[in-house]
Amino acid sequence: MKNQIISVMRILIKNILLDKEIVCVLIKDKKFEKIFKANAIDIQTNNTLILKEKEGKTDIYEYDEVLDGYNKALLPGFYNLHCHAAMNLLRGYAEDMPLFDWLQRIWQREAELKAEDIYNGTRLAIVEMIKSGTLFFADMYWHHKEVIRAVEEMGIRCDVGVSFMDRLGSKQIEENFDFIKQYNKDKHERISLSPAAHAIYTCSKDLYQKCYEISKECNTFLQTHLAETKQEYEDCKKNNDGYSPVEYLNNIGVLDKQSIVAHCVYFTEKDAEIFAKTNAVAVHNPCSNMKLASGVFPYSLLKKYNCNMALGTDGASSNNNLSMIEEMKMACLLGKVFSQRADSIRAKDVFDMATINGAKAYNLQAGAIEEGMLADCILVDLDNERMQPLYDVVYNLVYSADSSCIDTLICNGKILMKNHRVNNEEEIITIAKKYAKV
Repeated sequence: MKNQIISVMRILIKNILLDKEIVCVLIKDKKFEKIFKANAIDIQTNNTLILKEKEGKTDIYEYDEVLDGYNKALLPGFYNLHCHAAMNLLRGYAEDMPLFDWLQRIWQREAELKAEDIYNGTRLAIVEMIKSGTLFFADMYWHHKEVIRAVEEMGIRCDVGVSFMDRLGSKQIEENFDFIKQYNKDKHERISLSPAAHAIYTCSKDLYQKCYEISKECNTFLQTHLAETKQEYEDCKKNNDGYSPVEYLNNIGVLDKQSIVAHCVYFTEKDAEIFAKTNAVAVHNPCSNMKLASGVFPYSLLKKYNCNMALGTDGASSNNNLSMIEEMKMACLLGKVFSQRADSIRAKDVFDMATINGAKAYNLQAGAIEEGMLADCILVDLDNERMQPLYDVVYNLVYSADSSCIDTLICNGKILMKNHRVNNEEEIITIAKKYAKV
C-alpha cells in the first residue's frame, strides 16, 4: 500500500502560539495566506470565517480543514542539508571505527543493496524525519530513481543527489549525467536532482568539473563531502602542491552559492575566506563527526567571515538517527565546549541553521512563518513534558525537546503527520525489520 498524503488545499490553524502571540493561520495553495490575531475573527461557520472590518472592508476566507493549535506552537520545519537516507538500513552495522575503516565495511554491505531495498530504506528514513520535524533533505546515495519514488509518494521535499565516484566507470557516469539532464527538463514541485561528487579522494578533477558543469547546465546544485578528516586534509595537501581541500576545489572552479558542502571540519582562515567569497554552503554534521572522531566544525571561524552555514544529520549508520532536534543540541554543545565560551554559539543560531538557512541555500521561499511563504511548518506540543515550563519555545526545542514533541508536520501546504502519526508507518517499519536478518 502506498503512503496516502492528507490532501487539503485550505487549512485553518486556530489559536496557536507564534512568536509569543496567539494567532490563527490560513494556508492556501501551498502558502501561508493570512496570519491574524485570534480575536480578529468576527464570524465563523463550518467552512468560512469573516474577519472584523477594517476601514469598511470585510475579509472572507474559506477552509477545508481545521487544526486546533491550543497548547501548541507554530514553527518552521527543519531542512536537513546532508543525508544518506537509505543508509538507515545499516544502522548499527559498523560501529566504533574510524572513518576510512568504517567506509570499507559500509561500502561492502551497500554493494549488496538492491533498488527495492533503497526504496524501503528511504521510506523508513522519511518516516523518521517527518516524526522529528524534518520536511526537506539533501540526499546522497544510490538508486536515485527509487529515492525519487519514495519522496514522490510521501510528500516531503528533497534534493536527490546522484552519487558520482570514478570507480563507477565511464558508462555509469554518463548514464547518471544523462538522467540528471533529462529529469531536470521538467519542473518538479518538491524534488530537485543534483550531481553529488562523493569526495576529493574518490573523484578526479575532471569528474568534479563535469559534475559542476552539469549542475550549471541544469540550474541545480552540486553536493559533496569536504575536509572531513585530518587524513583527507593532509593527503590533499601532499597530492596537490600544498593546497587544502577547499583551495583545491576553488582552484578547479567548482565552488559557488549552489555548492552544498558537507562536514567542512579542517578549515584555515584562507579556507573560510574562500567560502565567504564564493558563497558556498558549509553543512555542519556534529553527531557524525563526533562519532567517527573526525574533528570539530569551525563554527566561530566561519561566523567571523559571515559564511553560509546549515545543518545536516549525515546518514543513520554514522549518527545513528535522523533527528535535526538532536543535531541542533549537539551543534550548540560542541561549539561551546570547543571554544570554551558559552555564548560562542546560541540556540537561535543553530535553529536558523536548521530552518531558514537551509531553505535559503536551496532557493526556497520557506523557513519562516510569514504570509506568502511556502507552508512548511511544524506544530510543537507544548503539553509535552520536555516543553514545560515554557520561557522560550526555541530554547526548549533546541536544548530539551525530542521527536515526541512534534505533533503535526505540514509540507507544501499538505498535512504529512497529525497527532504524531505518519500514514502507513507501521507497514514501513515492518518491512524494514527484515534487513537486520539478511
